[in-house]
Amino acid sequence: MDGFKIVLEIAPTLIALFFAIQIFRSSGALDLIVRFLTPMGKLLKIPKEVLPVIFAKLFSSSAATGFLLDIYKTSGPDSLAGFMSSVILSSTETCFYTLSVYYSVVGIEKIRYTLTGALLAVFVGTFISVFISYF
Repeated sequence: MDGFKIVLEIAPTLIALFFAIQIFRSSGALDLIVRFLTPMGKLLKIPKEVLPVIFAKLFSSSAATGFLLDIYKTSGPDSLAGFMSSVILSSTETCFYTLSVYYSVVGIEKIRYTLTGALLAVFVGTFISVFISYF
């Protein structure tokens, strides 16, 4: 019975995140962010196809997996973009999703340094994943 109660508490957050990602993707805002991040991606030698995976992974693992499958279809799983995206998805956590779900269940309202630490871990994990992918 407790599990069902937790699901009812988490459901609004999950639904909101799902719709936010879909609206973000459909509106073209994701394409705009990818264009904005492309110069930094070139500097770090990150293929353009991987940038949506990195950005979506912050919010939703399902959305990032959808982008990964798109890369598999267009470039192939053995391509640099496919391999790099796979390594990135396996090395980081969905930062905002995890914070919102776990903290809403427990009832924590002040996150203090959790977001900063989580974002730092995601960026370091992503950078190391890119570095490892070239070896």
